[in-house]
Amino acid sequence: MTAHIIDGKIISAALRAKVADEVARVVRDHGITPGLAVVLVGSDPASEVYVRSKHKQTQEAGMASFEHRLPADVPQDDLLALIAKLNADPAVHGILVQLPLPKGLDSSAVIDAIDPAKDVDGLNPVNAGRLASGLFALTPCTPLGCIIMAKQVHASLEGMNAIVIGRSNLVGKPLVQLLLNENATVTIAHSRSRDLPALCRQADLVFAAVGKPEMVKGDWIKPGATVIDVGINRTPSPDGGKDKLVGDVAFAEAKEIAGAITPVPGGVGLMTVACLLVNTLRAASAIHGLPKPGV
Repeated sequence: MTAHIIDGKIISAALRAKVADEVARVVRDHGITPGLAVVLVGSDPASEVYVRSKHKQTQEAGMASFEHRLPADVPQDDLLALIAKLNADPAVHGILVQLPLPKGLDSSAVIDAIDPAKDVDGLNPVNAGRLASGLFALTPCTPLGCIIMAKQVHASLEGMNAIVIGRSNLVGKPLVQLLLNENATVTIAHSRSRDLPALCRQADLVFAAVGKPEMVKGDWIKPGATVIDVGINRTPSPDGGKDKLVGDVAFAEAKEIAGAITPVPGGVGLMTVACLLVNTLRAASAIHGLPKPGV
């Protein structure tokens, strides 16, 4: 039996529509327009695409979108000065600095400089600590999207065995905290884990975020498990054509064994920008002392 395909296009569109409804309500009832500022340093082609998508979707949700483009050789102090200005700007409720930054710039110092209340990427150590402590925090967008997708299949994740493959600050670590908050039983695995296939076969939920093309094979999957593939890897096309996008899971094999699975492309990636809008709305509401929005 082939797995149910968890369609990121449908789920992200529904989430964006909910955000737009909530934004309209906040504007109508409180006169507040949530605002997102995106800072792009340099001209990395992939980053350019992401920033265009964020700008378009922010505006479509009824939010204010502010773009700041800086040259790749911008001095660190000038970038930090811009962040300080955005921290102080009452029209800006969310600040996102597009990563990776060009060489010579200190990403950690830049992330640390963002006001935690406006840190819609959820990477500031204050938000990471609050998340780990079970307190309200702005959460990294991709892990938030992973949880939303898993809950499209399972109304509750409580008591389920979950494995997270990958321990990055951007995905793996915050995803573990979110799963613990859902009362799942969590294993975090990585390149040094012993007998990774055996660990995977015990999991009801598999989250692959390791950045290695099709590393997770079909025979690693427990029959009927839900597989959320965070990987986006470019691999050369066998016929010499355009590069192919693949995930961290060998999709063709895994979909024959899993109960549900996300595709690449068309899965988690689409949820990331939708969750950025969620975070901007949540940040605006918290900054103005409004109740947590219904998304």
